[in-house]
Amino acid sequence: MNIIFMGTPDFAKESLKAIYESNYNVKAVVTNPDRPKGRGMKMIAPPVKEYALEKNIDVYQPEKIKNNIEFIENLKNINPDVICVVAYGKILPKEILDIPKYGCINVHASLLPKYRGAAPIQWAILNGDKETGITTMYMDIGMDTGDMILQEKVKIGENETTGELWNRLSSIGGRMLVETLKQIETGTAPRIQQGEDFTMAPMLSKEISKIDWNKSAEEIKNLIRGLNPIMGAYTIINDKKIKLWDARNLNEGQLIDKYPEIDLKGIKEIDNGSILYSNSKKGLVFKAKGGFLDILEIQGENAKKMPICDFLRGYSF
Repeated sequence: MNIIFMGTPDFAKESLKAIYESNYNVKAVVTNPDRPKGRGMKMIAPPVKEYALEKNIDVYQPEKIKNNIEFIENLKNINPDVICVVAYGKILPKEILDIPKYGCINVHASLLPKYRGAAPIQWAILNGDKETGITTMYMDIGMDTGDMILQEKVKIGENETTGELWNRLSSIGGRMLVETLKQIETGTAPRIQQGEDFTMAPMLSKEISKIDWNKSAEEIKNLIRGLNPIMGAYTIINDKKIKLWDARNLNEGQLIDKYPEIDLKGIKEIDNGSILYSNSKKGLVFKAKGGFLDILEIQGENAKKMPICDFLRGYSF
């Protein structure tokens, strides 16, 4: 079976690797153009491109695909049986969807129809979900609206970050893509309609990263782990932007067990978002609505992220 693979980040690379190592004939890879990154603005190739070049697979990097007649003709000339799409980053027009014999299939990191859109992993963490998963599906002109093929559920750890869940789901997605291709080859792949009870998972804006201390301690903890490692959640202390990368939500009993020296007298009068405790040998605690945030990893303004006690040895609140 001849395959064109379309994808960009490391999440997609795991799926490309899985089908390549399963001896599928990957005729070409389509990925986003190289982009400048870092302080030096050095051009960086997408992970999918790096893997494809390593395996001597032809790579296409069009800036746009809609109405790109030359690019679409190249895809037609390859004559793929199926196009596999994993976190490519562009919406495929009907002209491309209609090219392969068995259609275009997608690996999506949610239990569709929940979390259609660009950031399903992040929103599952941000919303405090207890489970998520992978769905493989036939693509149509809608945003993640096509018929489903396979699904696999995954439990989300209480303190799991977006980065950690991303890595787990990328491996599962690769395995499920291989199984999906096997079923398509044998004619046993199902077509399961999604229905209309869906939610959306749009791209995250930078505005979401500022901590709203009027929200509950649990919501703030979910924000911190949901934005790790993407951008980090931040608060302003002494006119400095402080990013929080890892935290635990403690109730009053857990707080006393860990920090018995804290005096909780008059705690109700203290504003949420206030620093309740700071000790370079033990840690940093914020008061929050309905609980307390025990900070484990932090980043000062124009500094590197570091464990909280390392940070507090050089910075005093």
